Amino acid sequence: MQNVLVSGGGIAGTVLAHWLARRGFAPTVVELAPAPRSGGQAIDIRGTALDVIARMGLTGQVRAVRTRMRGMTVLDADGTEVHRSTEATYSGGRLDSGDVELLRSDLIGILHQHALEGVEFIHGDSVTALHEDERGVHASFAHGQPRTFDLVVGADGLHSRVRRLVFGPEEEFLRPLGTHVAIFSADNFLGLEDWQVWQRDGDAGYGIYPVRGNRELRVCFGWADDAPAERDPRAARELVAERMGALRWETPRLLDALHRSTDFYADVMAQVHLDTWSAGRTVLLGDAGYCASPLSGQGTSLALVGAHVLADELARAAGRGDGHRAAFERYEDRMRPFVALNQALATENPGGPAAEESVERAKNAISLDAA
Repeated sequence: MQNVLVSGGGIAGTVLAHWLARRGFAPTVVELAPAPRSGGQAIDIRGTALDVIARMGLTGQVRAVRTRMRGMTVLDADGTEVHRSTEATYSGGRLDSGDVELLRSDLIGILHQHALEGVEFIHGDSVTALHEDERGVHASFAHGQPRTFDLVVGADGLHSRVRRLVFGPEEEFLRPLGTHVAIFSADNFLGLEDWQVWQRDGDAGYGIYPVRGNRELRVCFGWADDAPAERDPRAARELVAERMGALRWETPRLLDALHRSTDFYADVMAQVHLDTWSAGRTVLLGDAGYCASPLSGQGTSLALVGAHVLADELARAAGRGDGHRAAFERYEDRMRPFVALNQALATENPGGPAAEESVERAKNAISLDAA
C-alpha cells in the first residue's frame, strides 16, 4: 500500500484523499488551519465537476445547501440602479442552469465528513522541507515528527509551500491579473433577501449577497492594482478602505463592517502556469499547479476534476515501481486542455464575465473516464 502525503486540506486535497483511500492508497492530509476552514465566498460546481460530486454520492447534500438567489441589481457609484436581472447573477451565472452555487465552507464541511474513512487528517501543521531519494520523499513538518512517503501532492493553494520547496519561488509561476480582491462576512444589515447587489465606479467595486437564510452577508471588494498583495492584515484593511473610499451608497457601513470582521481575506488575483506539474515523486493539484483565479469562476471545478483524474491515473499505475511517473504524465495530458480553456475564461472579457458559450465549452471539456 502506497502512502501519500497531501499538503492542503481544501477542496482538491480532500477529494483526492477520498478517492485515493478508496483505491487502496494510504493518504495523509496535512492542513495548516486548526480545523476545516470556515468563511469564504460562494463558489460554483459546473459541468464535469458535477459528475465528480455524483460519483461521490454527494449530489443531494450539495444541492441542499446551494444558494437561492432570485436575481441581482447593479448600481452606479451613487447607488442608483442601472441594471437588474432575474435571469442570472454575476457570481453564479444563469439561474436556470443545472450548475450549483454554494458557500465554500459548506462544501468543505461535506467533503471532509465524507473523506474521514481511511484518511489521516493532521490539522495545525505544515510541510517545511522535502527531500527525495530511492526510498521515497522525506518530509519535515513545523510541529510533527519527520516521515517518509511514497508520493507527495501539493494541493496547498495559490501560494503553495510544496511548489516553492520543489519547483522554486512562486514569482516564477504566478501571473497577476492586475486585480485585487478582499472578502469578508457581516450581518445582513441591508436586509437583502436572496438578492445580490453589485456596485462599480471606475477601477473599484464590490458585490454583496446574503447567505445562511439571509442572516449574513458576503462582501467582495475588488480593485485594479498591479502591486503585490499586502500581507499585513491591518495594512490590507486600510488599503481596501482607501480603494473603496470613492464609492458612495452604503459604502461607509460596509467599510465599518470590514474593520469589525473576523474572517477578512485579501489577495491578488493571479493564475499559476508551470511547464510541468510534477517533479520526481511530487505532483501539484488544483490552484497550486494551475490556478485559474476566481475571475474564471472555475477554480472549484478544476480542483474537483483534477483530484478525480489524478487518483484515477495513480490507481491505474499502482503496482509498478515507477508507475507514478506514467500516472503523472497521463494526469497532465488529460488535464492540460481542460485547464487551458478554463484559465482563458478569466481573461476573455476583462472587467466582465466570459461569454456563456465559452463557459459551457470549458466546463464540459473533459471526461472523467480515461480513453
